Formats: sequence, C-alpha cells, structure tokens
Amino acid sequence: MSDTDSFIEEVSEEMRRDRLYGYMRRYGWIAVLAILSLVGGAAWNEYSKSQARAKAQSAGNAILAALEADDPQERVKSLEALQSEDITEGAKAVVSLMQAAEQSVGDDPAGAQTALEAIAVDGSLPEIYRQIASFKSATKSGGSLSMEDRRLRLDALSAPGTSLRLLATEQLAMLDIEAGDTAAALEKLQGIVVDAEVTAGLRQRATQLIVALGAEPDVLSGQN
Repeated sequence: MSDTDSFIEEVSEEMRRDRLYGYMRRYGWIAVLAILSLVGGAAWNEYSKSQARAKAQSAGNAILAALEADDPQERVKSLEALQSEDITEGAKAVVSLMQAAEQSVGDDPAGAQTALEAIAVDGSLPEIYRQIASFKSATKSGGSLSMEDRRLRLDALSAPGTSLRLLATEQLAMLDIEAGDTAAALEKLQGIVVDAEVTAGLRQRATQLIVALGAEPDVLSGQN
C-alpha cells in the first residue's frame, strides 16, 4: 500500500471515529436511559416479589396466631380483626372461610352462613374462593338454604370445567337420596366412579353409597 493510500485510510478511519463519537454524544443518553430502565425494572420486580412474600408470610403468621385461642368465639374475633389488616384479597377470603368454620364449631350457624354468603357473592375475589364458599354454604348441615336453593347452587358447581364438579355431583346425589329419588342418585354416583378425574377417596365414597343403595358400581362390573 502506498503512502497516499495509507494516509487516505487513516483519514477515513478518523472520520468514522469522529462520526461515532458524534452519534454517542447526540444519542448516548438513549442507551443510558434504556440500561437504567432495564436495571431499574429488574430491581423493582425483585422488590415487588420480596414485598409479596413478606406480606404472605405476615398474613400466615397472623392467621396461625388467631387460631391459637382455645375458645372458638375468640378465634372468630381474632380472624375477623385480620380483615382490616393489609393482606391480599385471597388471604382475606381464606380468613373468611376459616371464620365461617370456627363459627360452625362455636354453635353460630347463622354467622357462618352469613360469612360464606359474603364470600360467594364477592366479585372481587378469585372464582375458586367463591365456588368453595358457595359449596360449603349449599352443603352446610342446618343451613338456611332450602333444598331447591341448595340444588341450584350445586347444579352450577357441577357443570363441566368447574373445580368442584365431582364433589358437587356427589352432594346432588345425596339430595336425590334425601328426596327419595334412588334412580337419579345412582345415575350420578355411577358417573362419579367411572370419571377419569375422580380421586380415590371420592370413588370409594361413591362406591359405598352405590352398594348401600343395592346396586353394583359400574367400575367393578367392567372389571369382571
């Protein structure tokens, strides 16, 4: 390469370097801002997760402390006080379910029913909590709901895709037995024992009811 070519190459390289520095001076703040945003976002995400974990642990400790009282009424009062604390909506729903359970133990079925109804109709809560509350309300011994209302709720909970589908179907079969409709009860129970999603405990209960009603479970017939 001649001296002229070398000189031209050096000048071109210097011009490119100057142009790059010019771009950095003009637009470098954008890159810095992007880096700061990424770092800040990651830090905020970790902070938020840490705060959520701390809140969950605090709520769990408070619930355990509330349940340490010997008297059911005292446990109810302690759980009720937690509703005003800074806990998540899900934690409040769990506290309400526990409160209803304690009210049942403390011979306050009306209070338990009220607590369950409040959860069941609270649209701000995740659906699973509302379903559990509705299920407990419909299956509560000595509850205020009529058989028709209980059946309506359980029918809704037994729909395909619901989390409590099989448990609700079992309770519907119990209502059929209570109403003297053995054929309808057997149809529901037979459907439970052959369902692919049924648990071992629920299948056993359904099988025992079928036998008690004088029939043979389909799952057993298919194995013979």
